[in-house]
Amino acid sequence: MVIKTHEDVTAAVLTVMAQTADGRLREILTALVKHLHAFVREVRLTEPEFRDATAVLNEIGQLQTDSHNEFVLMSGSLGVSTLVCLLNNGDQGQTETSQSLLGPFWRLNSPRVENGGSIVRSDTPGSPLFVQARVVDAHGEPIAGAEVDVWHASPVGLYENQDPDQAEMNLRGKFTTDAEGRFWFSTVKMIGYPIPVDGVVGRLLKAQGRHPYRPAHLHALIFKRGYKTLISQVFDPSDPNIDSDVQFGVTSALTGDFVQHDEPHPDDPNVSVPWFSLEYTYVMEPGEAVLPRAPIK
Repeated sequence: MVIKTHEDVTAAVLTVMAQTADGRLREILTALVKHLHAFVREVRLTEPEFRDATAVLNEIGQLQTDSHNEFVLMSGSLGVSTLVCLLNNGDQGQTETSQSLLGPFWRLNSPRVENGGSIVRSDTPGSPLFVQARVVDAHGEPIAGAEVDVWHASPVGLYENQDPDQAEMNLRGKFTTDAEGRFWFSTVKMIGYPIPVDGVVGRLLKAQGRHPYRPAHLHALIFKRGYKTLISQVFDPSDPNIDSDVQFGVTSALTGDFVQHDEPHPDDPNVSVPWFSLEYTYVMEPGEAVLPRAPIK
């Protein structure tokens, strides 16, 4: 097609997209072109703005390292990650779900830990936290033999791959649920932390006058054949940024009860006071068990 007007551009591209053999890919590309072209028309994107936009996309890709994923940060900061998550879980967005964002800091091959063990592997000052959790199906029946990968930031707000003062795989561990679907472990209470702001996402937040903080949370990735892999975060409602998560990841179903105890621990008098406890139930949906691609090594 010889292009005569700007309307001809969209028609020509859609004609080519319609030739895509794979039906789902054809649907996605067609919708992408329609919305992308409509966006350009709506904001009347200028040529300098277009050049700046392509430069930003190039920069985001170049910021990818073994320990950092700028695209994941950007998708979360625009709410896209949460939107995709909620549309694809909880009966396709109709009910609450334990599913959440993977985030940019999950690593494969966390060390195996027996139930009741600790995931603290180096000197990590902070209040002791004891987690007792269950994994159940949609009917509340326990799921035994599920593999549970947990990780969280330290009380200084850094994951171990970001912090040279932490041991390798500190505050990470892999558990297996027992016959009643339970797993339990000890760690230190995490705090909220700022996402990295030395790249494109940081400039976006500054331009919008937004803070970079995520409220304190515990990550879990739960794998069991016959169930959709559950990726979850449990948030501390007492965190000052619980209502303004920079990644838009907080939902009511993902809010836990981090209980403070000011009396000695009933089973271990050596536990410092105050200590905290968290009880939480993860609900898995039937589906295909597939591990996601790790955003970092």
